[in-house]
Amino acid sequence: MSGRLEIAGKALERPLCNHCLGRLFATVSTGLSNAQRGAIVRFTSAGISPLPRDRDCAVCGSLFSEVQKFAKLGVSASEPYEHSNFLVGTKIDPEVIEAEEQLWIDLDARETESIRSEMNREIGKVIEALLEVPVEFAKPDIVLLVDTMFDRVMVDVAPLFAYGRYRKHSRTLPQTRWPCRECRGKGCPRCDGRGRMYESSVQDLIGPVVMRHAEGEVDFFHGMGREDVDALMLGNGRPFVIEIRRPRKRSLDHGAMEREINACAEGIVEVEGMRESSRSELRRIKSAAYPKTYRVRVRFEADFEHRKLNDIVRILDEKPICQLTPHRVAHRRANLERTRTVHRMEIESIEAREVVFVVEAESGTYIKELMHGDDGRTRPSVAEIVGVACEVTELDVIHIEDKGA
Repeated sequence: MSGRLEIAGKALERPLCNHCLGRLFATVSTGLSNAQRGAIVRFTSAGISPLPRDRDCAVCGSLFSEVQKFAKLGVSASEPYEHSNFLVGTKIDPEVIEAEEQLWIDLDARETESIRSEMNREIGKVIEALLEVPVEFAKPDIVLLVDTMFDRVMVDVAPLFAYGRYRKHSRTLPQTRWPCRECRGKGCPRCDGRGRMYESSVQDLIGPVVMRHAEGEVDFFHGMGREDVDALMLGNGRPFVIEIRRPRKRSLDHGAMEREINACAEGIVEVEGMRESSRSELRRIKSAAYPKTYRVRVRFEADFEHRKLNDIVRILDEKPICQLTPHRVAHRRANLERTRTVHRMEIESIEAREVVFVVEAESGTYIKELMHGDDGRTRPSVAEIVGVACEVTELDVIHIEDKGA
């Protein structure tokens, strides 16, 4: 107690406003504002010290007299963005921060709170009352960064996320926008000036619709894995999350978006199950490793004994295979050896040299290479077991075992 009295006496020798005086004892008691603490210290200490005149506070220059102004600036800046909560941050003059820290050193004060923390709270309380929406510390829709030096407010808007599942009925459509490798999006002869390898993508048929409804600035597509450009995505569809940066609207009609996407995509892509999502679901989808089932049409280069197809099922069914990074993706992926398991291998149809397989395999299995062997980089393979080279003519993803994700 005597230490606090000594600090109070020394503090009152300086021109401090009640806020800056009270912050010296911020952790002493609860249920009081720093201004109230400062008033109590001022009027209970020996040698009563009057409040300094406007702009004369030795620490803040009476910055707290401008809280109402800062709050109104924050409200105005927030108006373009739909939000159900908010958070305030402040940028304080470095000279004010330095003056505060020097005061703590001079007085050996250890029960303090920073001016930035108090300013955040005081502005937040006023904005909360004006907007009638709560402050949110964990996941705010918007963060209002108040620059107290230049009377301006910057708005950081949390992204918006929408979940759905898509089916793709085209063999010339990539999942996401694919910038040209030569010009990196600038436009060149290789990409016919488009700046991208393909004219459109699944992302192009979904993202802009969601972005238009959310009135956002840019969209990002996050899928639970991806199929090859020439593969169809059928069955229960592939889960995805669309991320929209700086949305002005957050309450979206997901059913309306779904209908618009399906109408505009004209059967090339169709979506279902669209709903609100979150960053945590996005992370789960990106890291998911669920088995997938494929229908694969294979053409062998020569005649072979069809009884060898039974050997394929026997050797590969519920067996591990070793796969080095395929030649076709080696330019963008590390050359690693991966062990994957084929959970199920069935023969759906046989017609001369063409065979249709149904394969259920562990996530991350290179299915085309499982068929043709990739010059021995995948072992065992269908071609190795049969003893005849083959090529994949069609590949479809027909089911993703994601337990209703």
